[in-house]
Amino acid sequence: MQKLYQLSNWKTWLIAVLIFAGFIGFILPNEAAESSRVTGTSESPDGSFFYTPETLFAIADTYGEEGRAYYVRARYTFDVVWPIAYFLFLTTTIGVLFKPFRQSKWRWFILLPLFGMIFDFLENLSTSLVMSFYPEELTFFAVVAPLFTAIKWSCIYGSFALIPVGTVARLIKRRK
Repeated sequence: MQKLYQLSNWKTWLIAVLIFAGFIGFILPNEAAESSRVTGTSESPDGSFFYTPETLFAIADTYGEEGRAYYVRARYTFDVVWPIAYFLFLTTTIGVLFKPFRQSKWRWFILLPLFGMIFDFLENLSTSLVMSFYPEELTFFAVVAPLFTAIKWSCIYGSFALIPVGTVARLIKRRK
């Protein structure tokens, strides 16, 4: 945790913002378009907050062999870098905002983006295994994948929710 606060300074934050903005503005739209083209649908398990194992199997079926292969490739190329990009942005943002509160219980908030990234990787692993082995149904991975996805999104949404909270807390502390 201390290392994450050390990473969190204005210079690192600015670099993280530029990387994050680049992903949001250019890479994510291109990746989404290519994924839709190859899979034949815009539906993806990573984009849902929660889904069922049956939904995951239905998506695997809809993708077809080429779409499933593309999905797996994307999980081990693009979707390795993207979680690192949002992790850096969220961690440095939370770190800069909450740095003055490091001695309080607020200091733990900096771990939320880390958990989001970890559960994103677990989601990628699980869904990739389901896609790789389909039509064989890997039930265990199809059951845990939606849980990993829901936890991932909860951590990411929670991290973004901390930005206005941290901004207000930092302004209040500065006025005192």
